[in-house]
Amino acid sequence: MLSKNQILEIRQYLEKAQNPLFFFDNDADGLCSFLLLARYSGKGKGVAIKSFPDLNKSYTRKLYELNPDYIFILDKPIVSEEFIDEARKLNIPIIWIDHHELSQEISEGVNYYNPLNGNKKSSEPVTYLCWKISEKKDDLWIAMVGCIGDGFFPSFVKDFREKYPEFWKENITFPFQAVYETKIGKVVRILNFALKDRTSNVVKMIKFLLKTRSPDEILTEEPNNSMLVRFNYINKKYRKLIDSVKNVSKNKIIYFEYGGEFSLSADISNELSYRFPGKTIVVVYIKGNKANISLRGENVKELTEKAIKGLENATGGGHEYATGAKVGLDDLPKFKERIMRFVGN
Repeated sequence: MLSKNQILEIRQYLEKAQNPLFFFDNDADGLCSFLLLARYSGKGKGVAIKSFPDLNKSYTRKLYELNPDYIFILDKPIVSEEFIDEARKLNIPIIWIDHHELSQEISEGVNYYNPLNGNKKSSEPVTYLCWKISEKKDDLWIAMVGCIGDGFFPSFVKDFREKYPEFWKENITFPFQAVYETKIGKVVRILNFALKDRTSNVVKMIKFLLKTRSPDEILTEEPNNSMLVRFNYINKKYRKLIDSVKNVSKNKIIYFEYGGEFSLSADISNELSYRFPGKTIVVVYIKGNKANISLRGENVKELTEKAIKGLENATGGGHEYATGAKVGLDDLPKFKERIMRFVGN
């Protein structure tokens, strides 16, 4: 967890900022982290980062379009030096809040906050860190969405259950169970799918969520709520992919490749890890000459690092039980062979 002094420092940055710009990872944790800080400060604009694994230099154009006086980067493990250099040239301070293992040196002008710096066993997502910064009671539901969406059971489950009893169930004991068995879990899935829409609709969604008072509004079909329409459209395709995974009971590993309109590998791997506990999950989305890969299971961080070692332009990383990787299509057979060999399947 961040220290009291660190939380105070970040609050002070938020108070000083007149036009903050929030860059956040393209998932429920990143989105909810942004919503908590933006609703707390009452200022700023948000940009979902769709590049992987870094916040790359293509996003420097937003610095000129939106003219921020502070930059907040949320839930992103790598920030390109080109982006940092451009912000430094424009004299814009960077406040970077993350929970991944750091894989680069922190440049001058970057204020970096990560609970792993003080405790290598820390597991709080960035949503939880931002909740401790904001602690607006009306935003408790947003904090819950981001936490369970990132596989974390927060300390405020009891408070949430008392305030929103219809959004919870008895005997929920772990995060992904909440994602797939409760109404607040449906909100997680709706937001994750809505982030896969075109940029103009994501901007509309952000404006909607900045004013949303309760999770009921997200589940209510209204003219200004395009998220449900998007969810229903993607969910039909998503359910077919999930249902196509069969005959896995005797295997140590579920290895699943697919292509198509949407990259859903993180969502698919999360649900498969819930449906098939104890197995190593590897979900591969193929588009063009690249493969985007999500892995779940015990020690998959080490597994990912071994599988991509020496592969040209391959990237990968994440947490001990959840990682992502990107490899060239030509190297995918080698990646798969390594995965199967290392898992012992």
